[in-house]
Amino acid sequence: MDIGTKIKNAREDKDIFQKDMAELIPMNQSNYSKIERNTQEPNMHQLKRIAEILNLDLNELLEIKQADNKKVISETDLHFADEIKKLYKMYYPTEN
Repeated sequence: MDIGTKIKNAREDKDIFQKDMAELIPMNQSNYSKIERNTQEPNMHQLKRIAEILNLDLNELLEIKQADNKKVISETDLHFADEIKKLYKMYYPTEN
């Protein structure tokens, strides 16, 4: 399942309208809709907020899987995850 569909399903499960979700992120509703339709990728801050609002695990959302205790992830996704980690540390410098 693609990331947009996962986000849309989680949002609908929580009975949150797209307009309300966009305001919580914050971003405009049109761009948020594009994320759910997979025509626009969320930036790191948007992805973090979406995960927080919908209580989603980023590993599951990004389909980061474990195989023989090793992460199976593409170089692109690994770089993206690293950028998310850096952003998280920037906003929460005292947490691990």
